[in-house]
Amino acid sequence: MTEPEPTDDPCDVADFSRGVDGLLPVIAQDATSQRVLMMAWMNREALRETLESGQAVYYSRSRQALWRKGETSGHRQRVREVRLDCDRDTILLLVDQVGAACHEGYQSCFFRRVDEGRLQIVEERLVDPAAVYARATPEPHRSKS
Repeated sequence: MTEPEPTDDPCDVADFSRGVDGLLPVIAQDATSQRVLMMAWMNREALRETLESGQAVYYSRSRQALWRKGETSGHRQRVREVRLDCDRDTILLLVDQVGAACHEGYQSCFFRRVDEGRLQIVEERLVDPAAVYARATPEPHRSKS
């Protein structure tokens, strides 16, 4: 696959034409530990704001709006590096995570393991989500927003 021609728009590095409804999947990974933290979605505007601000910004499918990670909880993601897969239709953010990445209070949204057909929680909860989101509507679950 050839590299895209340089343009004035830094968002052209990603191929949003390959996404559904202009959205591409994005994985947030801890830049130090390499641990996968969460999966979410980005549209062109979310990628632009992420590149400009250095903070992770996603697109919430349920709210049909930009979702600035940590705006409610304070559990922000400082973006160290943005990578694209070989087809340029999946985004990887290498981030410094502040607090829990998961709205359920865990470091990672992948805190459950499938064990003989059952889900088993394999991590300790870092924060009580009821306390974090008591003042506002909770952030939607990453895989559904």
